[in-house]
Amino acid sequence: QVQLVESGGGLVQAGDSLRLSCAASGRTFRLYAMGWFRQAPGREREFVTAIDYSGRNTYYANSVKGRITISRDNAKNTVYLQMNSLRPEDTAVYYCAQGNLGRVDFDSAQRPIMAYWGQGTQVTVSS
Repeated sequence: QVQLVESGGGLVQAGDSLRLSCAASGRTFRLYAMGWFRQAPGREREFVTAIDYSGRNTYYANSVKGRITISRDNAKNTVYLQMNSLRPEDTAVYYCAQGNLGRVDFDSAQRPIMAYWGQGTQVTVSS
């Protein structure tokens, strides 16, 4: 079965950078879109960014544009989330996800549709 394992979370200060990784297994990684979502305490899970199977097409939530970059290494079955200029409001559990298509598929609310989820990694940004 598909397994997604996030790593790289931690406690950082505002303005710092952090890179999250997500190692995927269970099926051919290079065929599927990937994404990152986050959930802050008391809030719903929200979309952060997504990338298609090739890495050529990426999508970002407006709240993170310019500060966050998604990338993937299909040879390593890994997707990355580079976060710069972190803010306290970026504090959340970050989840890696994988779709069932090579392109990023969106629902009627323009949220990426994902089929598999990791267990999440905590990112805490102190002010």
